[in-house]
Amino acid sequence: MTQPTWQHDSMITNGLRLHYVTQGEGSLMLMLHGFPEFWYSWKHQIPEFAQDHKVVAVDLRGYNQSDKPTEPEAYRMRELLQDVRGIVLGLGYERCTLVGHDWGGAIAWTFADSYPELVERLIVLNFPHPAKLLAGLKTPQQQLRSWYILFFQLPWLPEFVLQVDNYRLIGEIFKGTASNEIAFPPADLEAYKQAAAQPGALTAMLNYYRANIMQPAWDNRAWRVLDMPILMIWGEADQALGKELTYGTELYASNLTVRYLPEASHWVQQEQPQRVNHYMREFLGAD
Repeated sequence: MTQPTWQHDSMITNGLRLHYVTQGEGSLMLMLHGFPEFWYSWKHQIPEFAQDHKVVAVDLRGYNQSDKPTEPEAYRMRELLQDVRGIVLGLGYERCTLVGHDWGGAIAWTFADSYPELVERLIVLNFPHPAKLLAGLKTPQQQLRSWYILFFQLPWLPEFVLQVDNYRLIGEIFKGTASNEIAFPPADLEAYKQAAAQPGALTAMLNYYRANIMQPAWDNRAWRVLDMPILMIWGEADQALGKELTYGTELYASNLTVRYLPEASHWVQQEQPQRVNHYMREFLGAD
């Protein structure tokens, strides 16, 4: 894909330098990626929504070209929230349309709950409300799907496995769980491998799981009912997160729209970008 007007930039927020790609002018649309991705996972959405927004797709801390603190505690949810807050305010905005997928979705849900005044609209792809995730992780069905979370708690071994044979498993994570392998051409898989191969990146990426899951980022949290417009897009062929985790989300979101894509996997915005963009456009237009 050509990217003639994409710009790479960085900013200091919460004591770290975070890299991001930006395109367009207007109200802020901030995009947060998941594991094991980086800003590039939004390549189909950036030019589309740059037509009428200032789109900023950030490398989360620890990923790709952003700074990579070494201590696991640096990846606790409270730090991730301050990163996002610093980006929004540092770019000179008072509110944003916040878009998140996977771990980016976890951060987006929690940020909207913590700083609702900074979130005009929320769009989350294939990540349930954290209260629904925590409930789901108590069921045998979801525990089976989430086996890798326990593996990622181990020291050094996950890093070793992920980097064997020139980070082959990073590519397999996408191709092995995708509904549409064509959505991940060799050049894209190589880009994800190169991002994971940045010094310190693999451990940083795994520290999201080590710092937030076994010591839950959301313990004893009293979740508010969010009243901003919220769109949840869900690829039903997700092998890691079951569709049932979306049921009951309206208990935490009073203005919720849910769009299911039966043939899409966890990597929904890359596998079916046209439909995802259509649902996002429809949502933004309705609001």
